[in-house]
Amino acid sequence: MRVELPPEPVHFVNRHDERQRALRAVEGWRGRSRPLVLSLSGPAGLGKTELARLIARTVLDRFPDGVLSVDLDDFRLDGVLDPGDVVAQLLGSLGVEPHLVEAQFKARCRQYWRKTSGAGLAVIVDNARYASEVVPLLPASGGSVVIVASHGPLYGLEDGAAVDLSLPPLGELAATELLGLIVRDHRLAADPEAVRALVRLCDGLPAALHVAGRWVRAHRLRPLSRLIPALQGEWEEKGLPGVERIWDTVYGGLPRPAGLLYRLLPHHPGATFTPDSAAALLGLGQEAGEEALEELHKAGLLDLRDVLDASGPGPGEGPGLPGTEAGLPGAEASLPGAEAGRMRLPGPLRAHALRRSRRDAEDGEVAAAQTRVLRWYVRQAQRADRFSAGRRLIVADVFDPVSGTPDVPLEDPQEAADEGVRAERAERASRWLHQERHALFACVRLAYGRGLDAEVVALSEPVWTYALDHPHQSDVVQVFRLAVAAAVRHGRNAAWLVRTRCQLARPLWESGELDDAERELAAADAAVRLLGDGARDGKLRASVVESWGMLDGARGEWDAAADAFARSRELHAAIANPYGVMLQTYRMGEARAELGELETAHRLLSEAHTAAMALKRERMTGRTAFALAGVLCRLGRPDEARRLYEQSLQGARNRRSGFDQARIHDAMAQLEEADGRGPEAGEHRAAAHDIRRRNGLA
Repeated sequence: MRVELPPEPVHFVNRHDERQRALRAVEGWRGRSRPLVLSLSGPAGLGKTELARLIARTVLDRFPDGVLSVDLDDFRLDGVLDPGDVVAQLLGSLGVEPHLVEAQFKARCRQYWRKTSGAGLAVIVDNARYASEVVPLLPASGGSVVIVASHGPLYGLEDGAAVDLSLPPLGELAATELLGLIVRDHRLAADPEAVRALVRLCDGLPAALHVAGRWVRAHRLRPLSRLIPALQGEWEEKGLPGVERIWDTVYGGLPRPAGLLYRLLPHHPGATFTPDSAAALLGLGQEAGEEALEELHKAGLLDLRDVLDASGPGPGEGPGLPGTEAGLPGAEASLPGAEAGRMRLPGPLRAHALRRSRRDAEDGEVAAAQTRVLRWYVRQAQRADRFSAGRRLIVADVFDPVSGTPDVPLEDPQEAADEGVRAERAERASRWLHQERHALFACVRLAYGRGLDAEVVALSEPVWTYALDHPHQSDVVQVFRLAVAAAVRHGRNAAWLVRTRCQLARPLWESGELDDAERELAAADAAVRLLGDGARDGKLRASVVESWGMLDGARGEWDAAADAFARSRELHAAIANPYGVMLQTYRMGEARAELGELETAHRLLSEAHTAAMALKRERMTGRTAFALAGVLCRLGRPDEARRLYEQSLQGARNRRSGFDQARIHDAMAQLEEADGRGPEAGEHRAAAHDIRRRNGLA
């Protein structure tokens, strides 16, 4: 029996699921004259070849005629495969003397089929690029198995005769285990943070972990924390040894749009992207963008398997978990891109794409793509802001569609007659803001760095809407600081100065930085004098007064806060702005509740709640309901309060606001406890705890 297998690898971890699937497929295969095909696919460096050999060893006793192995890259000349030479090698492995191998390709194939008819062989085919390269190498025997390793999926293999075993990167635990086996060094146990950083740098690629392990072994005296930056710099400059050549070859074979997209993706704002934003980056239209992504997937330079329908459940909203949400700090998945519809280039591949960009990009190619995707994001964020929060005060110009980059499929809730459809559209827009938050933050940094002040200010306004549902995030504060800096740098738009100062002041006082918030509001007051007499200017004046009232409230000075809200309401009434009147009525009700004036608070909050529902403002409907329910509890009216809390909770779930959901559950637990309903109180406490635990706050 001929077995063309090298010695087993010293270290191999994980891949248990793939091995079990392969074993079950072999055990269940009942082919006659066609072999079972096991197709292993994934980018270079994932360990496909070693896994193929490991599977072959595992099933060796089932294939008495041995294991044959062929690497198709050994038979490529300038990227072109000579299949006749491959068949000739396999015939030689089967004992055919070289001078007896048929001269013509078709005759060689028939000769190969005769030699393998009825045989029990395991054949490993490495580095296949297309199904057509594999088909001539299939033994003419149902008692055989062919294990194919390829960078991308091979769609041309016949259905029912191939089992797809797509390999994901190793998870953090498996990657850490492999690194420990490779290195066996006391420094790993002494510095777990450095180990985690090293594992993240390798991004789940076994080849990268082996290189990193050799690097650590070669530098025995240095702390790991000093080694990692040096290793990262080496990889960014030169690439991953043993894999760079493969990636270069695959990249060189890409169609032009796919190659262009590959070298543009490292310049996408944010670490993850969607099919829509990738199409915007490419700028050749939606269809061309989708085709380019598919080409990258087929080439093994991108994994599309986990691209989910973005209309599916949001993060943390699994069955049986009431109102869970991933919008609070610490809510990110273990790997970026785990959210619905998002993709990413693994770190080493991203570095390779960046190197190709530096070598191959035409003049202005990257700058034009970044400007295009940046303005596309501004437009989408403005649409999502308006659809989720309704029409409201904005100071930035509305951006037009970007040529060659269609809008994401969000729809205006106000154009729907059905209330349920309106709510669903608003919720979808809110979800988009949540899912794209990191890209929006990155866009703000990119726009500011390139001096695009209008884009910075325009993006800060949708981020404001996002921040209302997800407070206490440092990234949000940075966005608003950059917006203020952009408005000051521009220097010719008083509305920008007022708006951005007020936006920044709120997260400052919410985080206890009251003096800094006061300085921002004083600067906003100074800019108010530069405003004109239009309706928007009147709203901005009222907004500054409201912000002073909220700062007074943060200081516990509720009398002053109530007076400020009353003045702001008068300003809104003077310019006939019903939303502003409703909002300030709500603020006044909250202030009176803090002062213990419960009947006055009840009247004001009831008025605000009715107005919010009439205006179809879901966020304010929920928040007025929450505030009113709290007053009703204090007035001894628990049944009315319970109904309002439930209404507010549903709204918070629709907006995916974990912050609001947790505090509503807390309030409902107190209500149920006071009403003698212990089990119900326990359920609400558990729900609130679960939200905080999932977000690293418990």
